[in-house]
Amino acid sequence: METGARRVPRSAMVLAAGRGERLRPLTDRVPKPLLAAGGRPLVGHVLARLAAGGFREVVMNAGWLGARLTEALGDGSAWGVRIRWSREPERAYDTAGGIAAALPLLGCAPFVVANADVWSDYPFGRLRRPLRGLAHLVLVDSPPHNARGDFGLLADGRVHPAQGRRLTYAGIAVLDPLLLAGCGAGRTPLAPLLRRAAARGLVTGERWRGEWMDVGTPGRLAALRARLGAA
Repeated sequence: METGARRVPRSAMVLAAGRGERLRPLTDRVPKPLLAAGGRPLVGHVLARLAAGGFREVVMNAGWLGARLTEALGDGSAWGVRIRWSREPERAYDTAGGIAAALPLLGCAPFVVANADVWSDYPFGRLRRPLRGLAHLVLVDSPPHNARGDFGLLADGRVHPAQGRRLTYAGIAVLDPLLLAGCGAGRTPLAPLLRRAAARGLVTGERWRGEWMDVGTPGRLAALRARLGAA
């Protein structure tokens, strides 16, 4: 497996195609990434932090109400990035399927993946280092809605599906395209691919202790708006 400069991620993919079922009826007419908090859309917070971390080349998938999303964000220049769009059907692909569909735009090098509906002060510049293995996950202390966590983090920095301190996947990662080998576009989830790679010792991770919120329900969106001020 390659090491060094070729393993340093230089581009990012923002996952923005989902229907946002848990946020209905808010997402019946507005794509989830465009819901506002703190005076900007949720995805705007992600794009601004990516740009601040040195990631200017961004691929974003568009599915549900995709035309609204592409019209609002355009080429991304307002956020300091250049967006290339990976278009999906309105019944969007699952996470791994959406990433697989975008691989022709992402190329052969590792890349950052970020969920459009996660708000955090995580500094993306920390991810501009060589990737060891097939994935590197940002993990956080498990919130009440995911109290059992997703993965274990071992003392040596490896992620394990069952062993180690249980933490929650933050929706921020670096992936090697090889993780998705044989995965075609479609409704394919990412978690099983990560668990299989972790069981082989090919996933590393870090625990982020800063600000983080999965804005997946109306209640959590209201909490974020109250925290940030103007909606």
